[in-house]
Amino acid sequence: MASPPASSPPPPFPTPPDWAREGLRVLTEADPRLAGIEAVAGPLPWRTRQPGFPGLLRAICGQQISNQAAAAIWWRLSALPGALDPAGLLAMEDAVLCGVAGLSRPKAAHARSLATACLDGRLDFAALPGMETEAAVAHIAAVKGLGPWTAEIHLLFAEQRPDVFPSGDLALAASAAHLLGLPARPGPKALAALARGWAPWRSLAARLLWHHWRFVTGRPAVEDG
Repeated sequence: MASPPASSPPPPFPTPPDWAREGLRVLTEADPRLAGIEAVAGPLPWRTRQPGFPGLLRAICGQQISNQAAAAIWWRLSALPGALDPAGLLAMEDAVLCGVAGLSRPKAAHARSLATACLDGRLDFAALPGMETEAAVAHIAAVKGLGPWTAEIHLLFAEQRPDVFPSGDLALAASAAHLLGLPARPGPKALAALARGWAPWRSLAARLLWHHWRFVTGRPAVEDG
């Protein structure tokens, strides 16, 4: 009896959900400059993160470092028993957060600030879905050590909001400059102004630009967790 054919391994990332695929269709029809990205770079990987405390903790890991370095830190941190619980994280010494997981001391402080805000109620994850994006960004960014970029990354990947654009992201600026033939990388204000033309699908435009830049630079898409 012949053995059944081996099944193909599952893709490392799921495909975009139906709402996002429809948004991508509308977005690329409205701006043909974005339309060729998937044809060249391949299907857009749909990266997501956990909601709540773990998702924001993951965003802290990514502050001002490459995706690859952030992913390595995240996998070490998330493997520590109790690290994905605010009280559990607060019980950890720097020797664990920095020495074992690899967080810098400032990021360890940011993680503790996040955990404290979760425990004392200053950060209300349950209220975020009912907030407009600007208010949600301000609510998260009010926690010391987080800031707008961290808040926007969380809302984009963990809440999967359709219209968030982290205009302070350097990879997005580099990708936009390359794709659109700009003379230099746009600063945050110029990039935000450019992205307004992609509303109400700015999150999808950001995902396409990151995808384009990964392809151009030869960097792999990193599993976030």
